[in-house]
Amino acid sequence: MLRETTDVNLDAKKISLEFLDDIFKPINVQTVGVRLWDGTLWPDAAPRPVTLVLRHPGALRAMFQAGTELALAEAYLYDDFDIECDIISVFELADGLSNATKGWGSKLNAAHKLLKLPARKADRKNGRGPANLDGKIHSIRRDRKAVTYHYDVSNDFYRLWLDSRMIYSCAYFKSPEMSLDDAQTAKLEHICRKLRLQPGQRLLDVGCGWGGLVMYAAEHYGVNALGITLSQPQADLANQRIKAAGLSDRCRVEVRDYRQLDESQPYDALVSVGMFEHVGAALLPAYFKKAYTLLRPGGVFLNHGIARRATDPPESRGSFSNAYVFPDGELEPISESLHAAEMEKFEVRDVESLREHYELTLRHWVARLEAQYEQVRQFVDEVTYRVWRLYMAGSSHGFRSGRLNVYQSLLVRPDENGSSGLPPTRADWYRD
Repeated sequence: MLRETTDVNLDAKKISLEFLDDIFKPINVQTVGVRLWDGTLWPDAAPRPVTLVLRHPGALRAMFQAGTELALAEAYLYDDFDIECDIISVFELADGLSNATKGWGSKLNAAHKLLKLPARKADRKNGRGPANLDGKIHSIRRDRKAVTYHYDVSNDFYRLWLDSRMIYSCAYFKSPEMSLDDAQTAKLEHICRKLRLQPGQRLLDVGCGWGGLVMYAAEHYGVNALGITLSQPQADLANQRIKAAGLSDRCRVEVRDYRQLDESQPYDALVSVGMFEHVGAALLPAYFKKAYTLLRPGGVFLNHGIARRATDPPESRGSFSNAYVFPDGELEPISESLHAAEMEKFEVRDVESLREHYELTLRHWVARLEAQYEQVRQFVDEVTYRVWRLYMAGSSHGFRSGRLNVYQSLLVRPDENGSSGLPPTRADWYRD
C-alpha cells in the first residue's frame, strides 16, 4: 500500500512538473515560483516575491480542471494551494492563468495530464460558503441579504485591518508615504470640501458603513447628518461611536434602504461612497431619480463608486466576486452612470478618478490583514480570511492595470432658474 502511494505521488509529481512547463513557463513571469507538496521547487530554487504552494498531488487538477475563475479561487479558499508572501504579485499571472483555464481544445495534452492527477474532495462544509440568495434581484429584501452577506461578518474583523475610523472605501493619498489613517481623513475632508458643507445643513450619507463620514462632517463642518446602511451591526457600532464622540445631537445612523427614504424634507447635500456598486444597472434610473427628489433645488450629490472599462463585458454571475464577495454587485462604465444621472435632470459638475489611490488603499488593507492573521482568526474562519485576502489583492491589481476605476462624480440639482449655486472654480477644494 505504501509502495502504491509512493508510485502515485511520483507520477503526480512528474505530471505536475510537465503541466507547469506546458502552461506556466510560456507566461514568462519572473516574480512567481511554485513549491510542490514534497518541497520540490519550480522552475528553479531562485527566490521570488511570491510562491504558489501545491498542498497535495491533485492540487493542479483542483485548480484547473473545471477551467473557471471560480474553481481556481475555490482551490485557494479550500487549501488545495496556498499563496506565500506578496499575494498581489501573483496577479501578474492573471492573464496567463485565464488563458490557461480556457480553450482546452488547443491544450488537449495539458488537459489530459490533469485527469491523470488524483482527485481530492475538499471539505467545504466548515467555513464561509458562497452566497445563497433568493427572490427578485435587487429587490429590497434580496439587496439586504446581499449586503449583509458581505458586511455582517464581524465588526471586530474589520476593525483589525481598517483605519481607526473604519472607512471601508478608497482613501486619498496626497503622497504615497501617507499613513492609511491620514489618507482616510484626507478623503473625508476632500468629500466635505467638494460638497461645500456649511453649518446647519442637512447631509444624507447613503451606505454610510460605520459612520465615519457623518461623524467627520458633523464634527468639522457643523452639519446635521443622517447615515443609512442595510447592516444592523454596522449601525449599532456607528451609533455607539457617535455617542462616545458626543455627536448624538448632530448625527445618527439608521438601518434603511435608500428607496424607503422620506422625500418630504429635502437635504442640502447627498453623498454615497462605495454603495453604488450594489445598485444594479437596471436600477440606475431609479437610484438617481430618488437622489434628485431627496435634494433641495441647488443641492449637491457626490456619488463615489467603482466602474469597469466600457470595453470590458459585465462580470459573470459565476465569478468569484459574485459567489463569495459581493453577490449581485454590478460595475458599470462611468459613461453609463453619468448618462443615467443626466437623464434624471442632474447636472454633472465634476468627475475625478481616484484609481491609483484605490490601488494603494488596497495594498494597505492586504498588508494589515496579513499582519493581523492570528487575531483575525479569532473572529472569522480560514476561508473568510482567504476570501478577503484574495479579493482585495485582486482588486489592487485591477486598479493598477486599469481594469477597474473609481470615480467621484459631483452632481447638482439646479434651481428653478437653472442656477447651480456653485462658485466658478474649484479653488476652495484645495485651500491650505
